[in-house]
Amino acid sequence: MRLWTGFVGSVVEAWAELRIHRTRVLLSLIGVAVAVAALTGIVALGAIAQQSQIETMERQSGRPATLMISTYNPVTGQTPDAVELGEAFASTMDRYAITWHSRNAYTNMQIQFPDGVRDVQTQVVDREFGVMHRVRIEHGDWFSAVDAERLAPAVIVNEYFWNLLGSPALSTHPTISLPGREPTTAVITGVTPSPPFEEYPSMFLLTSAWDRIVSPEMKAQTYPSYEAWVPLELADQLTVLIQRDISGALGTDWQTDVLRNDYLSYSDEDPLLFLKILVTGVAVLILLLGALGLVNISLVTVRHRIREIGIRRSFGATAGRVFFAVMMESVVATVVAGVAGVALAVLVVKSPWVVEFVAAGIDDPPAFPIEAAFIGLASSVVVGALAGLLPALVAVRVKVIDAIRY
Repeated sequence: MRLWTGFVGSVVEAWAELRIHRTRVLLSLIGVAVAVAALTGIVALGAIAQQSQIETMERQSGRPATLMISTYNPVTGQTPDAVELGEAFASTMDRYAITWHSRNAYTNMQIQFPDGVRDVQTQVVDREFGVMHRVRIEHGDWFSAVDAERLAPAVIVNEYFWNLLGSPALSTHPTISLPGREPTTAVITGVTPSPPFEEYPSMFLLTSAWDRIVSPEMKAQTYPSYEAWVPLELADQLTVLIQRDISGALGTDWQTDVLRNDYLSYSDEDPLLFLKILVTGVAVLILLLGALGLVNISLVTVRHRIREIGIRRSFGATAGRVFFAVMMESVVATVVAGVAGVALAVLVVKSPWVVEFVAAGIDDPPAFPIEAAFIGLASSVVVGALAGLLPALVAVRVKVIDAIRY
């Protein structure tokens, strides 16, 4: 109880001293508040950058854990019948209640454009592929459940394709002609963004529509791959089970390989480790610069208070009490500056301009990380303690008689 009373008394005393020297304190704490705001803001922006990098990798290789299934004859190198493999894959997915799975095939289709016929890279997928790979849609929507039954197949084209057509409004239901057993009219329902370097047309087509419109010869030339998005904690177990079941369904002549394809499977090391180290290093450097400025001002302040400290010592104040009081002045001041810095960082990071500029293209922008606020407040306490340590030692070493004569 006595210890707690002493602590509260020191905090109250420190606050009173801060009010007396508020002009000097205010000037000294501006740097700390800015440093804490920069530290907190960098940690928060680092979380946004990390989310952006994660989503980019997930678009390329799928979300953790994405399993890629391939089957072949180890002797001849041939692949099994696509229909038989598809049935084995579908039954295995149903058996283990894996709802997120998709076929994925690449082919070229010749499409008529206003300036002539062009080869269009066509990716044939199931509807779940869009969520599994975070496919971005610039205009319109990704495939819906009803698109599988449309007589006029739905297609999703890239922005380059869309611009070649003259950027027609999707509300007008623009159409293209797809080659196959016979020409089929397809409706453009969505547009994916094209990077500046992308100078070729491409499109997505549902597997169900592909199976319905293409000739057997073209279908035989396009062999799909299969992938499944499973819970990360069950990935190893399901890898063994899926491999066993598909191999059992196809027979002993076929070998089935099930491999992880998402970014977390590339290496045992964190792929974002460099980004985290870079963000941490910049944040610590900014904080140290703010701490150095506070130490200098704290030393000047103590030197101006040597007479006051000597008088307090002559009235019985112990060295420990003086040490703790001087240090608590810095700690209380930096905590106040830390609160102001964290509030400033929240206002800046969550401002519409920053959100629009930094979080553009992120499907799941993270909320302001609580850990960033805690790091900012904790760092302000540490800075206050470190900045107050040297002045407190100077105050303790002051001799009473010399201080009174000062």
